Amino acid sequence: MGKKYDAINERLVDFIIQQHIFFVATAAADGRVNLSPKGMDSLRITSPNQVVWLNLTGSGNETAAHLLANDRMTLMFCAFEGEPKILRLYGHARAYTEDDPEWDAHIGRFPSLPGARQIILMNVDLVQTSCGFGVPLFDYRGDRENLREWAGKKGEAGLRAYWKERNSRSLDGKPTGF
Repeated sequence: MGKKYDAINERLVDFIIQQHIFFVATAAADGRVNLSPKGMDSLRITSPNQVVWLNLTGSGNETAAHLLANDRMTLMFCAFEGEPKILRLYGHARAYTEDDPEWDAHIGRFPSLPGARQIILMNVDLVQTSCGFGVPLFDYRGDRENLREWAGKKGEAGLRAYWKERNSRSLDGKPTGF
């Protein structure tokens, strides 16, 4: 059943690396709670208590807005094949854009992905596993190419205009840092 850890151990690193999708949860003190699925080779474990992920362009930018208001974040990984397991990373995070020195320190960890808008650095203070007995089995068929194609067609200027129009405020009207 469930266990708590102070850090991400090697066995849990292996589990995280095998997952094709993870989920990010954030919330400000008021307004909506956000839960977003992420994928596309966008997560790196930099130490037993730190992860970094490349936040790609989406229809909104709730995570960045929430982190400006409240830096708490949870990442969740589920085994959709093999041994049933759920893994949660709890901690505090911050979003960085290409104007921040942290961007340059971390962007080289990732493949070149069009639409990269922020790097999220999370300091992990609790790691928790649970059984995952109720998580269904699914077969991974591959990554979608839609975001790459869409962002490629937009180009850099088009993406910046999109970020300004669609990613500068949260659903609750909070600023995102763009």
